[in-house]
Amino acid sequence: MNDGNTAQGLVADLLDLLDVEEIDTDLYRGRRSTGGVGRVFGGQVIAQALQAAQRSAADAGKVAHSLHAYFMRAGSEEHPIIYRVVRDFEGRSFATRRVIAMQRGQPILNMAASFQRVEQGLTHQDAMPDVPPPDALESEQALRVAVADEIPERFREPLLRDRPIEYRPVTPRHWTAPSPASPIQHCWFRAVAPVGDDPATHRSVLAYASDMLLLGTCMLPHGVTWITPGVQTASLDHALWLHEPARTDEWLLYTMDSPWAGHGRGMNRGRIFAADGRLIASVAQEGLVRVRE
Repeated sequence: MNDGNTAQGLVADLLDLLDVEEIDTDLYRGRRSTGGVGRVFGGQVIAQALQAAQRSAADAGKVAHSLHAYFMRAGSEEHPIIYRVVRDFEGRSFATRRVIAMQRGQPILNMAASFQRVEQGLTHQDAMPDVPPPDALESEQALRVAVADEIPERFREPLLRDRPIEYRPVTPRHWTAPSPASPIQHCWFRAVAPVGDDPATHRSVLAYASDMLLLGTCMLPHGVTWITPGVQTASLDHALWLHEPARTDEWLLYTMDSPWAGHGRGMNRGRIFAADGRLIASVAQEGLVRVRE
């Protein structure tokens, strides 16, 4: 077991978590997260499902370029997750994989992933927003520690625990007394220790990280967070387009906005840029957001 108190140990544990075990042809098992309790983090399920799909396409010489996932049930940290991969299509340029994530005989997530043989083509992209560099910003962890006494006890441990990915928000939000703000946020992030050189692993870590901040964007105009009394949140779906290769142990900028919320749901969009300005991924997610009286 890795020493979870070190940066290297935290990242090693994350990579082990996402490295699904093959138990039969196109059948994989994802282990439980270390110290996890309650509901499984959605990014973990997406990343493990992507790894299972990538395993089934590794021999075809194609690279994952998009995934579309629907969450059906909350996963439990009490049990591992079984991933069944279905090879729906294998073409010369593209391949499609369907992944069903199961716990205790029940599907908790369906995901379709598309793979492409690398080729050249027409090129353009959005410009990266002009924001302060990560070295000029405080980490989200340090910001939370500074208000630890204000965080309700039942949320304190999950908010303050050390994490394998560091986030540095451009405009920090106040967790216990948030004020309404525009539904836009920018945040730098990277793994806290080297991830290695396997591009498939970096894609999996990116999928994991892409679910960490996005849903909170649609709550910004309403002055609430997921620890606000009466707030209920859950990811309903998640789509990720992988445009360019990138290292997740180097700084990446996640820029997010929310164009709409209503009927107990919120729509969120994201773009992820490398520090050199390349647009490496686009993200979209709709989430459940209820405020109960």
